[in-house]
Amino acid sequence: MSRWKLADDLAAIVAARTIEWEKLRNGHLLLTGGTGFIGRWLLEALQEANDQLRLKLKISVPSRQPENFRQRASHLFANGMLTVFPLDLSIHPPSGEFTHIIHAATDASATLNEREPLTVFRTIVRGTEHVLELAASQNGVRTLFLSSGAIYGQQPPELMGIPENWRGSPDLQVARNTYGEAKRAAEMLCTIYRKQFGIDVVSARIFSLLGPFLPLELHFAAGNFIRDALEKKPVIVRSNGRPVRSYLYPGDLVTWLLTLLTKSSRETAYNIGSERAVSIGGLAEIVSSLIGQVGYEIQGHDDHGWNAGRYVPDTSLIRNEFGLKETVSLETAILNTASAPQAVNRPGF
Repeated sequence: MSRWKLADDLAAIVAARTIEWEKLRNGHLLLTGGTGFIGRWLLEALQEANDQLRLKLKISVPSRQPENFRQRASHLFANGMLTVFPLDLSIHPPSGEFTHIIHAATDASATLNEREPLTVFRTIVRGTEHVLELAASQNGVRTLFLSSGAIYGQQPPELMGIPENWRGSPDLQVARNTYGEAKRAAEMLCTIYRKQFGIDVVSARIFSLLGPFLPLELHFAAGNFIRDALEKKPVIVRSNGRPVRSYLYPGDLVTWLLTLLTKSSRETAYNIGSERAVSIGGLAEIVSSLIGQVGYEIQGHDDHGWNAGRYVPDTSLIRNEFGLKETVSLETAILNTASAPQAVNRPGF
């Protein structure tokens, strides 16, 4: 199995013709959620672009544990681009003067969503309102809100891909839909602030992701399967294996997000995800065949997750408007995730 190189992915992002890097020159970006999976990928790409294109971009990241992140990602502080400061966004609003905002802070923990749904709802909604208050206080600041495909609720099995104008929604009588409904409320706040205060905000509805640095020990099925295979164990599917997902590579994700930040003229929402559908059982088979031929087992337990059906976007809007497309296959995403040092050595990301 060949070793994945972060530099290759970063070079592809910097070379992407859909990103208008000049819009970020001499800018100051507020990135919430910068210490998470998506935020870290954004920081790596922005640092590479900053170095290669001499953008002189400054980035400020609020964090509950700034020193912990500094220790884990010390190289991101080497060129003076990044400042991380202590702040709980769900309690206190950020301050400062910015040219761009990416609001990526959220808590996607399935355990917290199950045990403390009120905490999840308050964290997402209050944090978003605090960011929008900041955006409303400054003229012309471009704001990108990272929403979720969970806002659509249960996808009908006959609907191959959910388009942005589909009018489904989470069931309000089911508490495990808290995360999706909180993201809906946060998007509504974006619409309200756009209308009432004239802010420039666009939303990205993100579906499932798979790539290096994805936590292998949490609730992500793809990560769990790769962990099992790396440990030379059969890949275990605890459910019946029938739920359907699609997985976008984080390199493509970052390209799409930065395209929206720098190029989109429409104040609307775009689906961000892969259109290649695969069942959870099918994913287990692919992982097993690619990593060690360890076999897989479908145990058939009841699925208690938030979505036991289909979860696949229609991305024709962003494809047609910007010419964006997936460049990394599911198989390559699996192999890159498995060969990343963080997966092989497990020190944590």
